[in-house]
Amino acid sequence: MSTQNKIQVLRTPEELRRWHTAQRRADKRIGFVPTMGALHDGHVSLVKEAQKHADSVIASIFVNPTQFAPNEDFDSYPRTLDSDLEKLEAAGCCAAYCPVARDLYPEGDATKVYVEGLSSILEGEHRPHFFGGVTNIVSRLFIHVAPDVAVFGQKDYQQLMIIKRMVKDLGMAVEIIGAPTIREKDGLAMSSRNQYLSADERTKAGNFAGALRKAASSIESGESIKASIDQALKDIATAGLGPINYVAVRNADTLAPLESDTLEKGTNARILTAAWMGKTRLIDNLPLAGKK
Repeated sequence: MSTQNKIQVLRTPEELRRWHTAQRRADKRIGFVPTMGALHDGHVSLVKEAQKHADSVIASIFVNPTQFAPNEDFDSYPRTLDSDLEKLEAAGCCAAYCPVARDLYPEGDATKVYVEGLSSILEGEHRPHFFGGVTNIVSRLFIHVAPDVAVFGQKDYQQLMIIKRMVKDLGMAVEIIGAPTIREKDGLAMSSRNQYLSADERTKAGNFAGALRKAASSIESGESIKASIDQALKDIATAGLGPINYVAVRNADTLAPLESDTLEKGTNARILTAAWMGKTRLIDNLPLAGKK
């Protein structure tokens, strides 16, 4: 087994450009994993996935202020840089880009990137500021890092679809890969915000994931989508979560509602949900496939 190389920590755009030039001179394909830090095994899995598609993998650590509304948790969002760097290094990540806000949002910043339509449904209805913040920061990071491939988790499925749309519309030469959601033993999707949960809330949150699995199984077996969603709403509420923002079944490629109340053969769909557990907002989704 080879000795793990020490991760390079790049704190300025100039340092990043020098690193990038060295990778290109060595004819290396660059993989990228954007993060807001507070890393867990889900993030590590994204690095591992990127390594399958690239020679050198770089991650970014930046808590992006434009993704947070004034009443959200920007100030309290967990910041664990030293631990994050250790995890990235152990995973074999070559470099970490850790800029400050002025490097990404210079004084007088007046440029916005926004994906119409997809950004205003589901999550966008409840967090209307959010996806504009995502596309602004991801587009800027893509320009800074100039990767060949970037990996995003499927837990944030709508975000993944929006980024794919943005890349296609802007003609960015970045391959976007969606990696499977990494889950805890009870099925809860891993998230940096899970650490906000109390012990009791954490137990109830496992039932949130269970309600989604039950609904997915029901729909895939041919049951009514509406009835399955209604039951999921009851199960999530019974588990102690609320308010429930949505449980929805959508076309997996477009996020448009399905035309039928049952999952037709060969349909590629997704069930998505968001609900509050105390002061913590949880999101999740699962793929759905109609029986062939």
